[in-house]
Amino acid sequence: MTPRDDSGTPPDRPGNRWSDLDRPPLDAAALRRGLLREGGLWRSLDVVQRTGSTNSDLVARAAGGEAPEGAVLVAEEQTAARGRLDRRWTAPARSGIFFSVLLRPAAVPVARWGWLPLLTGVAVATGLSRTAGVDTALKWPNDLLVTVGGEERKAGGILAERADGDGVVVGVGINVTLRAGELPVPQAGSLALAGAASTDRDPLLRGVLRSLEDWYTRWRSVSGDPVSSGLQETYAAGCATLGRRVRAELPGGRALVGEAVAVDGEGRLVLGTGAGVQEPVGAGDIVHLRPA
Repeated sequence: MTPRDDSGTPPDRPGNRWSDLDRPPLDAAALRRGLLREGGLWRSLDVVQRTGSTNSDLVARAAGGEAPEGAVLVAEEQTAARGRLDRRWTAPARSGIFFSVLLRPAAVPVARWGWLPLLTGVAVATGLSRTAGVDTALKWPNDLLVTVGGEERKAGGILAERADGDGVVVGVGINVTLRAGELPVPQAGSLALAGAASTDRDPLLRGVLRSLEDWYTRWRSVSGDPVSSGLQETYAAGCATLGRRVRAELPGGRALVGEAVAVDGEGRLVLGTGAGVQEPVGAGDIVHLRPA
């Protein structure tokens, strides 16, 4: 019997998912066996070959009542993925891990939901450290950094969106096997370029989702308290932004320069701007400035 992918395409057809032997397809059945369990967070897991945006798709499913909390949607390729500030983000098929999850943190006050992107960053960094054997750091609020040739490079990002009133869809994109000639910008990187011990996406994805389940369950069980859950302390310990001079490009075109001194109880980045003044930043684009 000729094996087929999820769309019914035979593997000997040109351009199908088996054409790049360095980038094998994800095994959806094995992922389900390893992640879906009675009493666990993850309730469903679908792998699609190509879509515009897993976040948009999962938001639509949630609005239509088709997705429970713990739904996971993974794409081998995204054609219209978005980062913060509606920036476009693209990568070759099967070169990374591109997924979204639906969370419904009803037991957590809405004022603490802003911690979800930071929680996801901690979970991703923890999961990748265990499975890929590569050092990662977090750039506030939602970037995953790796070191390539002695320089910090962005290898992943996180985007959280409200869904269906009481839901939040969190999307994650991680460059895994992206080669130097495939980088969209010089500041980008990948796990492979950072010298990862493993670039097998199946165990990497399992490790990240297990870590996310652990952190989310812990955070939700204490009503989203970032202190008692250990989230605030762990995020600060892995945040490459803290202790550095940065420029915060804020909504409305305003910019603020100062030293990133803390992440406060609301998940905001606190900047020391001189004369003892500290100003929290809740939204904006952060640029790490080189030392003078």
